[in-house]
Amino acid sequence: MSAAAPGRPSPAVARTIIGVIGGVFLIPLFAMLEFTLRRTSGGYGPEHWLALFDPDQERTYRVLFEGIGNSVLLALLTLAIVLLVFFPTIVLVHLRFPRLQRGLDLLTVLPIAIPAIVLVVGFAPIYRVIGQTIGSGVWTLSLAYGVLVLPFAYRAIVSDLTGMDARVRAEAARSLGAGWGTVLIRIIAPGVRRGLLAAALLTIAIVLGEFTVSSLLNRITLQTALLQVSKSDPFIAVAISLLSLVGVFVVLLLVSATGGPPRSRRTTRRAARRGPDPDPSASAVAAAHGALPSAITLPNSRLPLPSPSKEAPRVH
Repeated sequence: MSAAAPGRPSPAVARTIIGVIGGVFLIPLFAMLEFTLRRTSGGYGPEHWLALFDPDQERTYRVLFEGIGNSVLLALLTLAIVLLVFFPTIVLVHLRFPRLQRGLDLLTVLPIAIPAIVLVVGFAPIYRVIGQTIGSGVWTLSLAYGVLVLPFAYRAIVSDLTGMDARVRAEAARSLGAGWGTVLIRIIAPGVRRGLLAAALLTIAIVLGEFTVSSLLNRITLQTALLQVSKSDPFIAVAISLLSLVGVFVVLLLVSATGGPPRSRRTTRRAARRGPDPDPSASAVAAAHGALPSAITLPNSRLPLPSPSKEAPRVH
């Protein structure tokens, strides 16, 4: 049995800590589940859950389903802004304009430092102009949500971008003839996969849980719809909140499983037979160039060793 590394708890202590923390998080979920199973006349039953799928209650919960649809649409649009606008901009500043990185760090902190009510005051005249030009649909709220998720997405991406030494890989790929699009998609993106997944998870969680901006801008989202429904039926509001929390938790598990899957035994055996793998940076750069360099192998046969040279006879 191998001894635990210094400064690291033993497996039993680690499992105990994770179990305690998990129990603390599960207690509110079980309390919400117990509340949704209560009957108004006493006892417990699934009547409130069955009411969600009752066609006769469709008009009552129409605003709730509308809010769920709008929140899902806003989550997808905000995620597209993060992946298609924020991520290339962060990589461009990191590779081409490193002097602007400190200013970008300070700029991304502002949405956290400024209160949400103050942000809405600044958003109001902008949305008035947007409503007069391109309309006031609920999709326009994704622009404000993009500002709200910027600090969290930026930190998640930059932490992985700094650790992978992106400048060296990008310069090597460019020297081999790869374009900036190839460098971004085939060199940088695989190296910051965990950061992108974390940014995606944070974006979805923030959009689904945001209330202040959508309420003050008079948009129907999941949280504003839950507030309206809770005034008439608090059991349904708590049930939908429980489903949203469980959904985010499942997404978190999927992200954790996808971020760094362990290598299988078959892959390990193949790697052991093949020998040490080449430098992953060189492989990625060569793949971006279009072809991997061919390996140079030596024959298995033994090469004849040169015979020792005989000394010339000395002349006396």
